[in-house]
Amino acid sequence: MFTRYCRSMLCTPATATERYANCHRSAADICLVDLEDSVPAQDKAEARSLASAFFTDHSAVGRRCAVRINVISDPDGVRDLLALRDYPVPPPIVLVPKVESPRDVEIVARLLRPVRPDLDLCVVIETPRGVENAVAIAGASPRPRALIFGSADYASALGIPLRWGPLVQARSRLVNAARAAGVEAIDSPTFHLQDLSALRQEAVLAQELGFSGKIALHPGQVGVINEVFSPDAESLEAARRVVAAGQRSGQGITTVDGVMVGRPFFEASQRLLDEFDPSG
Repeated sequence: MFTRYCRSMLCTPATATERYANCHRSAADICLVDLEDSVPAQDKAEARSLASAFFTDHSAVGRRCAVRINVISDPDGVRDLLALRDYPVPPPIVLVPKVESPRDVEIVARLLRPVRPDLDLCVVIETPRGVENAVAIAGASPRPRALIFGSADYASALGIPLRWGPLVQARSRLVNAARAAGVEAIDSPTFHLQDLSALRQEAVLAQELGFSGKIALHPGQVGVINEVFSPDAESLEAARRVVAAGQRSGQGITTVDGVMVGRPFFEASQRLLDEFDPSG
C-alpha cells in the first residue's frame, strides 16, 4: 500500500546536532531525532536537552519531524516524556520503542496529548510479547498512526539470524495487525549502510509484503527507499485505466488489459491516484 506519509523515516542521533539540518533537508517523509539506541547512557540527559532544537531550527520549517524516546518502563523514558511536555515546539510524532501492550500507547498519549492534541504515535514492535500483542496494540485507543518492526531486537530476543527469511513471519503478523486496524506499517532499517543493492532488495520484499515504508539510517538510503515505496509511471497509468473501466461499468466487474477487475481493484486504484496523482 503506497502513501506519502511514511515511505522513509531518516534517523539522526540527538547528540549529533551538526546533522540536524542535513536530516531536515533530505527527501525523507519523516525526519527523526533519536534519544534511544544511538545515545549512550551517560549522554541521555544532554541528548534530551539538545533534541529540542530539532523541532525549532529554521531547517525544520515545513518538515514532518519526530522523536524516538527511550522505553517508557525505564527511568530515561519517563524523563523523556516529561521533557517533551516542556519543549517550545512539542514533537508532532513520537516513536515509542519496545511496545508490548495497548497500555504503553495510552500512557504516552495521556502525558503528551495535552500539549500536542494532534500527536501521532508510531509504536515499535520488537519483542516476542509485542508481536503476540500486535493486534491489540494496533487497535489501542488512541490508535497509533503506525506500527514499526524492530528487526534487530526481535532477532536478538529469539536468538535467530538478522536475515529476511527467519523474520518474515513476524513481519507478516505486524503488517496484518496494522492493516486490520487501518494504520500504517513501517519496516526496520537495512544496517549495511553502503550496500544499496541489499537495501533495494529488502525494501522491495517489504513493499510486496504490505509495508508502507522503511527506516533509513543514512541520507544515502532515502532515495532508494522513496523510489521503492512509490508507484512508478506504469503503475499510475494502469490505475487510471482501472478507474476509467470502473466508471464505464458502473463499478461492476469488467476486464482491463485482459484481467478481470471489480470493486476492490477500483477502490485501490482510486486511492493510489488520490495519493500520488490527484490530477489523474
